[in-house]
Amino acid sequence: MTPKTEQKTAIVVGAGVGGVATAARLAKAGFSVTVVEKNDYTGGRCSLLHHDGYRFDQGPSLLLIPRFFYEVFHELGTSLEAEGVTLHKCDPNYNIWFGDGSNFRLSTDLIAMKSEIEKWEGVDGYERYLGFLQECHRHHELSVKHVLKKNFSSFWNMLDLEFLRHLFELHPFESIYSRASKYFWTERLRRVFTFGSMYLGMSPFDAPGTYSLLQYTELAEGIWYPEGGFHKVVEALVNVGKRLGVTYLLSTPISSIALSPDTRTATGVVLASGKTLTADVVVCNADLVYAYNNLLPPSSTAQSYARRDASCSSISFYWALNQRVPALSAHNIFLASAYRASFDSIFKHHLIPAEPSFYVNVPSRIDPSAAPPSCDTLVVLVPVGHLLGDSDAAPPSADELAFTTPSTKSGDPSSSLTTSTPSSPSAAAQNAQDWDSMLRLARETILTTIAQRTGVSLAPLIAHEAINTPLTWRARFNLDRGAILGLSHSFFNVLCFRPRTKHPKIEGLFFVGASTHPGTGVPVVLAGARIVAAEVCGAYGVRVPWEDGRMGTKRGTGELDRVQTGPRVSWVHIWIVGLLVGMVASGLLLVLRRG
Repeated sequence: MTPKTEQKTAIVVGAGVGGVATAARLAKAGFSVTVVEKNDYTGGRCSLLHHDGYRFDQGPSLLLIPRFFYEVFHELGTSLEAEGVTLHKCDPNYNIWFGDGSNFRLSTDLIAMKSEIEKWEGVDGYERYLGFLQECHRHHELSVKHVLKKNFSSFWNMLDLEFLRHLFELHPFESIYSRASKYFWTERLRRVFTFGSMYLGMSPFDAPGTYSLLQYTELAEGIWYPEGGFHKVVEALVNVGKRLGVTYLLSTPISSIALSPDTRTATGVVLASGKTLTADVVVCNADLVYAYNNLLPPSSTAQSYARRDASCSSISFYWALNQRVPALSAHNIFLASAYRASFDSIFKHHLIPAEPSFYVNVPSRIDPSAAPPSCDTLVVLVPVGHLLGDSDAAPPSADELAFTTPSTKSGDPSSSLTTSTPSSPSAAAQNAQDWDSMLRLARETILTTIAQRTGVSLAPLIAHEAINTPLTWRARFNLDRGAILGLSHSFFNVLCFRPRTKHPKIEGLFFVGASTHPGTGVPVVLAGARIVAAEVCGAYGVRVPWEDGRMGTKRGTGELDRVQTGPRVSWVHIWIVGLLVGMVASGLLLVLRRG
């Protein structure tokens, strides 16, 4: 009688998107999985805030690369629909507001885009736009195939001939802005098609051209929003995991990752209470730099990661409005007039620009359940520099993110939302990381900018407010330097240069999330969870169940669907070549006769 194989055990640290997806996949593969999470909710930054019928997405609010979301549920034996997740397409993608009073509506609708582009760059501009889409499509498909579906555990993975053959097609050594400048000849459209690098926490003047793949997925596949908030996706993954046997321990912070006496093997986690949980494998979904420097013994690797370039942080406002604001669509971008200088202020000086670009999300525009009737929910995200190394400000209290009702003065609800000396916070914010001054500058600039460009005064409409700053991001989610998108995505911070998914010296310890391969963003982290789960299975000799039924596009099998290559040479080509050959032959005969 063959003895029964003992079930492998796994502990996942952190219930962010990467953690819950990895947990579900490992449970599907037969592991006994326990997830420990410091907060009393799942999702990490991908969580919700609620107040009196208003609902806010604390972090991500745009669902991009939908194929990765469909894929993870398909490979877990279910679907988004079966789990009660309904996706709504946002149209337009964005309304982009400029300082000169004009705006540009980005859309997946080619007819609408033709009209918008020709308004600024004429008929030839639209043709160049189609060329830009073609390049972005190539970046997207090559990245999915050769980067997001593969691990880069060492430099040797970079030497794969198939990958190298396409490397320069990805334009990793040129910036997004320089690539866009090839196709768009006005500064206006260059800004329209490059601001998306903010999703990587990078300046478009520094982000590798490869990342125009984000523009492709938005323009070709659309921007989507899950009904009920982005956390609905996380909630569905948690439910699938629980059905597969995953145990969730919320409000359970850990003090360290437990190691064997020789410190060469991970054996579990030590809870803040002092209790130790043991497992065969530990997958860490906590911020990677934080984990190396706080959950593991001191090392030169931990110090080097702490010195690496990080992404930006944000000041995020969550505003409950007592009436609707029709001028704003679901997704709005307000671009700074001093475009490049604003990015330099964030990424080179780690401050807030005097005139920042910012993003305004109105979830109630696409999903009315996000706000009470005749009201709107607004989330405003202002990219700012991450915390500097010497930023030792005390962490915020648990109540700092609580909603507040703006006080009134002389019957004006806006009095608590503005400052009496506009130049004062600006001057302070431009010279040091004075977060109180930066916060006042951000709020003041947002309200003024929206009023000037849309004609709507928001201040009197704000009934309640909550705020996240780099300090609260760090305190709530243990984000190193408060960087909301993890480590930067410069060329030498990606692929084999990015921190590995498996600890190089400690057996049984793996990482998933924004700061490890393949990178940041919910769909990319989902791709990373797939890679890590397969790597864990391989390390413990466990079959990878989802490799058996890969999701793909079904192709027709009839005679009309047979793939055929078109003629490489047409009769026109043959005629032209024949004519040229005849002319050359006639010339030679003439020369020979004369000779």
